[in-house]
Formats: sequence, structure tokens, C-alpha cells
Amino acid sequence: MDPGFPLCATTMSLTPEFALAHTRAWVDRAVIGLNLCPFAKAVQVKGQVRYVFSDATDEQTLLDTLCSEMHYLAERDPEKTDTTLIVHPFVLTDFEDFNDFLDAADAAVEQLGYAGILQVATFHPQYQFADTEPDDPTNATNRSPYPTLHLLREESVDRAAAAFPDAESVFEVNMQTMATLGAEGIARLQAQCEEDARTPPAEI
Repeated sequence: MDPGFPLCATTMSLTPEFALAHTRAWVDRAVIGLNLCPFAKAVQVKGQVRYVFSDATDEQTLLDTLCSEMHYLAERDPEKTDTTLIVHPFVLTDFEDFNDFLDAADAAVEQLGYAGILQVATFHPQYQFADTEPDDPTNATNRSPYPTLHLLREESVDRAAAAFPDAESVFEVNMQTMATLGAEGIARLQAQCEEDARTPPAEI
């Protein structure tokens, strides 16, 4: 069984509100809850993560959105917005196409003069590391509910690397975490993320 997020979630009836709530739930339960990224909790708790929904249905429109968000992030105070997640459910749903798009994304970083300032990371429902099978549970470390481009500040990445100099050990621990969860555990986690997105936040 392939523990990827179901592609049927990416239908044209999907609302921006649900897609972003679903993505936030995944960040909370998987990325932070399983400690897949040790430095994600701080920016999430401080409200420094910008969540952007793109209704793009073609690569050029998505690239335009990416460029616009690069400008926004570069001009924004890091204390206000440290990082951006661009959720785009309707384009690049095929992982190979998504992977190919990264050349254009990286080229845009260079062309806009943001090399050394910003970088693009990626998540996808069918993410697959090189030399793994599609149903390898370890792929789930980078499997998000929807295709997602992650804009990061190089300075923030450098600070994180200094705080966790043995980054390779983090990667290895993540692989072990997913292997231990297995396909059934990952499926339960995905169901919990979707349920969280459907549940209105409690009133204070």
C-alpha cells in the first residue's frame, strides 16, 4: 500500500479554507508532532508561517505566484513572516512533473536576485526519494496533503543548521520514525489531519 496522501483530495471542489486548514493540521501533527523538523515549532507558534493558496491550473501561473511570494517574503520583516508555504492543489499533481518544475523555480530565484537570500523546498502527496519504491514509508517525511512549495530564508536555514549541526542524524531519525509508523500508522495520521481540518477551532 502506498502511504501517500490520496490524490482524490485535489479536486476542483476543494476550497482554499479547507486546503490551508488541512495543510496547517499536517504541519502541526506530522512536521511538528513527529518532530520531523526540529525548528518548525517555533515559527508556527509565533505565527511566522505564511500560508498561501494558489488556484493555478498551469505552470506559468504558479511560477508567477512563486515570484510574487518571493518578493513579499524578501521585503517582509522575518519577525512577522519567516517562511511561506504555497499550496497549489490543481497543478503539478504528478510528482515527476512537480520535480521537473523545480528547475524553473530555482532559475526564478537566481533571476530575481534572491540567490543566497531565499531557497525553495518542496512537499508533495506522492513525494518519492531517489532509490526508494513508491510504497516506502520513509517517503512520507515529505508527503503533504497537496503539492506545496516552501519558501525559506537562507539566514533562517543557516541558523537552524548551526543549532542542529548534525543534520544527517535528523534525516535518519525521520526515516526511522516513518518506518516504525508503517503504512497503517501513516494512513491514520493522514486521516487525523483531515479530521482536524474539518473540525472548527474551539471557541475561547
